[in-house]
Amino acid sequence: MKRRRLLAEMNVVPYIDVSLVLLVIFMLSAPLLTQGVNVNLPKGVTKPVPDKTPPIVISVSRHGALYLQYKDVHQAVQLDDLSQVVQRLSHGHGDDTQVLVGGDAAVDYGKVMAVIARLQQAGISKVGLLTRPEGH
Repeated sequence: MKRRRLLAEMNVVPYIDVSLVLLVIFMLSAPLLTQGVNVNLPKGVTKPVPDKTPPIVISVSRHGALYLQYKDVHQAVQLDDLSQVVQRLSHGHGDDTQVLVGGDAAVDYGKVMAVIARLQQAGISKVGLLTRPEGH
């Protein structure tokens, strides 16, 4: 008479099923955690904050040309020279120098971001974006 050999294997199919179910649960719940909370912000009219020194205004034209305005200075400026010119104009004002960037509605967003990056390289921490008031 032949003896039967015992099978000493573990059945892993239930473990795989449980792990796949957990994976699906995590995949479905992860996007819910990264989404923010919808906030309905109040509307209001604000007044500009008075500043001791006038801001440096950089305008980006529809064609990508840069123009700088500061006190009596009105000049066209190249992107490569922007950080040096802004550093020269802001010298002596410390961290109080405010720069406003205004881009034409048709200008490429990347051009405005390049201007902001150059301003950060120049050490300017107060950068604002110019907008047109609603209804104008």
